[in-house]
Amino acid sequence: MARWYIIHAYSGFEGKVRDAIMSEATRLGLEQLVEQIEVPTETITEARRGKKIAVERKFMPGYVLAKLNMNDDVYHLVKNTPKVTGFLGSMGKPQAISEAEATRMLNSKEEA
Repeated sequence: MARWYIIHAYSGFEGKVRDAIMSEATRLGLEQLVEQIEVPTETITEARRGKKIAVERKFMPGYVLAKLNMNDDVYHLVKNTPKVTGFLGSMGKPQAISEAEATRMLNSKEEA
């Protein structure tokens, strides 16, 4: 069963980490274990030079949400991805978050 995990990544490289994990999973034949990878963003309206512009911002810089069927291969795939520092959890062990918490994080961009 797939569960949501939070991955620590270098700030500013969240999109590249998402793409690297997906391409590496495809290369290794693990794409069925990596269901979804999202960078939590929100849309904000800013005023620039008197005009309102919609800007997309990361509201959790340095973090990527991933829905994974965790096993040793998936763990090492993510952990060995460039620009990834590890998973959220104690003692290096990945700690899954609840489905409701992941939904709240991903849907908060509509609330902004």
